Amino acid sequence: MQFIIIEWQVYSITKDPWSLGLIGLMEIIPAFSMALFAGHIVDQKEKRNLLALCIAAFSLISLGLFLLTSPTLVADWSSKYVLYAIYALVFFGGFLRSFFGPTIFSLVALIVPKRVYPNAATWNSSIRQVASVLGPAFAGFSIHWLGENDQMGVHWSLLIVFGLVMFSLLVLFRIGKQPILNPNIGEPVWQSLKEGVQFVRNSKAILGALTLDMVAVLFGGAVALLPVFAQDILEVGSEGFGVLRAAPAVGAFLMMFVTAYLPISKNAGLKLLGAIFGFGVCIIVFGLSSVFWISVVALFFSGVTDGLSMVIRQTILQLKTPDHMRGRVSSVNSMFVGSSNELGAFESGLTAKLMGTVTAVVFGGTMTLIVVIATAIGSPYFRKLDLRADVAAHENEE
Repeated sequence: MQFIIIEWQVYSITKDPWSLGLIGLMEIIPAFSMALFAGHIVDQKEKRNLLALCIAAFSLISLGLFLLTSPTLVADWSSKYVLYAIYALVFFGGFLRSFFGPTIFSLVALIVPKRVYPNAATWNSSIRQVASVLGPAFAGFSIHWLGENDQMGVHWSLLIVFGLVMFSLLVLFRIGKQPILNPNIGEPVWQSLKEGVQFVRNSKAILGALTLDMVAVLFGGAVALLPVFAQDILEVGSEGFGVLRAAPAVGAFLMMFVTAYLPISKNAGLKLLGAIFGFGVCIIVFGLSSVFWISVVALFFSGVTDGLSMVIRQTILQLKTPDHMRGRVSSVNSMFVGSSNELGAFESGLTAKLMGTVTAVVFGGTMTLIVVIATAIGSPYFRKLDLRADVAAHENEE
């Protein structure tokens, strides 16, 4: 929700798609730079308290953005200084983001019995998608509803964000402290980082899944340009922006709900290739559309395919990663996929500046299709990837 509100505010100030790309760049620099080190810290520390510390720090960012978007302050400051301050807070958020993914990934694995890892990965992703549905939709609507103008709506919407972040911190303490399973506490940092990177590099299943998803997110990052489509191409305002932004998340959530009951372990590699190929097609359709409902449908099905690929990828990670390396493997994952969200936003903003908005989106979808086809042809191992043996092994271990 916070990211969507900031996208709206920044584009309202600049009217330049390049500024949306800079939001992604400001977040990816610290997130990518700190990712491996964050994974090392996560594997060395108790997970519940570390996550609590991250959420508390994130609440300061939310509070800062709320104060920063006050109509009085915006009126007193020039738009340039407000913009710079927003970028600074986003930069700090990127630093924290490098810790969030590995910590949550490791904490879930400590709470959930191993025999239900695949199903738990689906429900974990589904819960995130619920937030992805409600956050963008409510962000767009609240900007419209909570003030006599968009500036007031942005300001009070960010207060809601701050309140929800504080609520999440309180809920977290219903989880007890968890044991540290890493047998190499105090291991030298560089040795620990090298071990994590080598493990991912030597695991064809994990490396292939992360690479495919990274490409899809990097080149299919059309959502970063949604403020441009909503304001200038489709002309649907903040309410339409909320619908557009929520459509992929609705599709992803529905797909994850289905996969919770339909196992995806059989022919997992082919299913992942097919899902990302479908995602690329949906992005191309969205880029070419000038009709609001067609755009919404294309984004909805991009969410369906993205949701399926996310469940498969999370299942591969949970099944193939040893307990003592979850923080480091998740950090590599965040470098491949998590950071590519912001890098994709930067790529979309840059290509939109150079090629035009529509051409940039179509280009991204086309590149996604090319990479999927190349992977399908060049990687027989990934085409044949099947997770049923891994599921059975974890059930026996439990």
